[in-house]
Amino acid sequence: MIESLIITELKQFNNEKGSIYHGMRQSDQGYQGFEEIYFSFIKTGIIKAWKMHKKMTLNLVVPVGEVRFNFIELENNAIKNRSQITIGSSNYSRITVPPSIIFGFKGISDGINVVTNISNLVHDDEECINLEENSFQFND
Repeated sequence: MIESLIITELKQFNNEKGSIYHGMRQSDQGYQGFEEIYFSFIKTGIIKAWKMHKKMTLNLVVPVGEVRFNFIELENNAIKNRSQITIGSSNYSRITVPPSIIFGFKGISDGINVVTNISNLVHDDEECINLEENSFQFND
C-alpha cells in the first residue's frame, strides 16, 4: 500500500425519496484547499491511464457506479509501491492522492461510472503529466 494515500469512508443517507452522498468538508483529513471539482465519466471495462500531477492533490469520489484505481509510487524511476483500490456506491469512500503519484482507473459497473475529483488546483496541462497506457500494466 502506498502510505501517502488517504482512504476516508464517506456517509450515505438513503431514503425512499432518494439519497444524499457526502463528499468532503473543509475539516476532513486530505483537504488541501479547493479550486475545482470535475467529473470524469468512464464506461464499463474502459481504462483511463496513466496520469501524474506535479502539484495537485486529488480527492477522488465515485458517487455513481464502481471504479477500480491503480496507483504507482516511483523512486529513482523504478516502481517503489503499487496500490489497487475499488470504490463506488457499495464501498463509498474518498481517496486522497498527493502530488507525484501515478494513477489510472477502470469502469467496473455496467453502464456509466462517474469519478469526481475535488482538487486544490484548477486543472493545468503544464502541471499534469500524461503517460502512455502501455507504460505500466493495469492490475485488475
